[in-house]
Amino acid sequence: MERSEAEIKYKWKTADIFPSDEAWENSYAEAEKQLDFSEFEGRLSDKQALIRFFDKEEKTGRLLERLHLYAHMRHDEDSRIAKYTAMQSRALSLYVRFSSAVSFAEPELTALPQETLDAYASDRELKDHDYFFRQLIKSKRHILSAKEEKLLAAGGEMYSQFQNIFSMIDNADIQLGEVTDRQGNVIPLTHGMYGVILHGQDRELRKKAFERYYQAYIGLTNTIAATYFGNVKKDVFLTQARNYPSCLARALENEDVDVAVYENLIAAVHDSLPTMHRYIALRKKLLGLEEQHMYDIYAPLVADAELKLPYEEACDLVIEGLAPLGKEYQSLLREGFANGWVDVCETTGKRSGAYSTGIYGIHPFVLLNYQQTTHDIFTIAHEMGHALHTHFSNRTQPYAKADYRIFVAEVASTVNEVLLLKHILSNTKNAALKKYLLNYYLDTIRTTLHRQTMFAEFEAIAHDMVEKGQPLTSENLNEVYLGLNKKYYGDAIVHDKEIAYEWSRIPHFYTSFYVYKYSTGIISAISIANRILREGESAVKDYIAFLSSGGSNDPVSLLKIAGIDLTKKDVFDSAMQEFADVLGQFERAQ
Repeated sequence: MERSEAEIKYKWKTADIFPSDEAWENSYAEAEKQLDFSEFEGRLSDKQALIRFFDKEEKTGRLLERLHLYAHMRHDEDSRIAKYTAMQSRALSLYVRFSSAVSFAEPELTALPQETLDAYASDRELKDHDYFFRQLIKSKRHILSAKEEKLLAAGGEMYSQFQNIFSMIDNADIQLGEVTDRQGNVIPLTHGMYGVILHGQDRELRKKAFERYYQAYIGLTNTIAATYFGNVKKDVFLTQARNYPSCLARALENEDVDVAVYENLIAAVHDSLPTMHRYIALRKKLLGLEEQHMYDIYAPLVADAELKLPYEEACDLVIEGLAPLGKEYQSLLREGFANGWVDVCETTGKRSGAYSTGIYGIHPFVLLNYQQTTHDIFTIAHEMGHALHTHFSNRTQPYAKADYRIFVAEVASTVNEVLLLKHILSNTKNAALKKYLLNYYLDTIRTTLHRQTMFAEFEAIAHDMVEKGQPLTSENLNEVYLGLNKKYYGDAIVHDKEIAYEWSRIPHFYTSFYVYKYSTGIISAISIANRILREGESAVKDYIAFLSSGGSNDPVSLLKIAGIDLTKKDVFDSAMQEFADVLGQFERAQ
């Protein structure tokens, strides 16, 4: 379907950012005039000059964010339109110039005496920046000279090119082909349709789609391997330039998260793999297969119970399922669904998948590719969790502390999924639907916790290889990935040759060490959701306070507001136990 065929009510309102491309151009020209920060250089030891610097930095930064948001949303509507590709590139280039213009600030502030930084961190006139100063004090050893920082900032546009190359391959250039079903219908493969087929009952069609889909990536394997290698090399360069012991340490310190959280996650999931293997073996038995293949892993075990709802009904179900979060939360969901926050339909050239995005001073936006599946219903809940996290943070925090870290973002989205699923499970009298949803919950934990941890382990291995001087090739990436797939999924499934190439189709690998946050997100979300259902209003109050905390502290401290302490093993253990408990319920329901 072309975008012009989609109804206006299913499109997001980019006019809420800029009313037209012409208005964007006018603001772009205005932004270009705001990039001179030389008057502040060498003067940040003067508190009043520093306050003026922060004010101008915020004003300029907010304008640049609007420019980039509009351009990238228009580009994601249809990546074939060169105009918006160019606008996105121009916005990014302008942001690089801005970063370069203010790059003197951190080295200059870092060079100030410790007592000056301590005073700034506790000064009431600078209270919007207190967490920034605490972080600056902590990261002093990684800040370079002003000249070196300017050079690194100037490379900002180059650093994102590997991700941009993969995005163009994956969304514009790749030819996924088509498959024919039993009735002779020719089905063009898209990223969205591939997922629909894999979740369908027709095993022959699943096999065809699996093989055809991966054939497209196998044909580009060397190009994608080189692109990913470049992305990891970029990470290694920045890690070494800033004197971090490893890429993982740099990524997690930038998130203000201890490396032990990452390591403990992988160790905890390894400990739970026997339960995972038990589930995979049960799937094989219930599907009645002599051999279970990777294209069977999403096959419905209770096929007739799939929730297949039109978009409006799906939204109503999400609102109903999130009632435990309170009337204000439900009201905000209704506002978002009715007022152009969401881009709903899959259209030609549109970015695949789903995401939420937003900037300070404008309501959040959500991109979907809705296909009327159970997974898509939960995607609505997930992305609106991100959107309302943005809303509460922006409403409560000053600009400097509103932007929350990805680590806590995945908690807000996954709490919604867990609450929605528990709501449907508690209210259905349909035994088949209950079995289906127990299976869905198992698959949610499997894909969000186990699968994403497998991805996280793959990233750690790939970066470790490059840090040790090894190149990344299609061959050794395939070997690593296939080995992990066997470890995580066990012996009750055939590890088809195509699955070794799965790493080559994962967009998140170009935002390094991102995916583990899905895993810590669901671990935290399970605990928060259970607390809300158990304790009610007091837990909801704590949770809304957490959503409203933005980026005002480190993620582990913010989660403690919601009653979750990731420094303790019991949080990890409770999520693993939930998986085992749900598996037991599912086994007894057969």
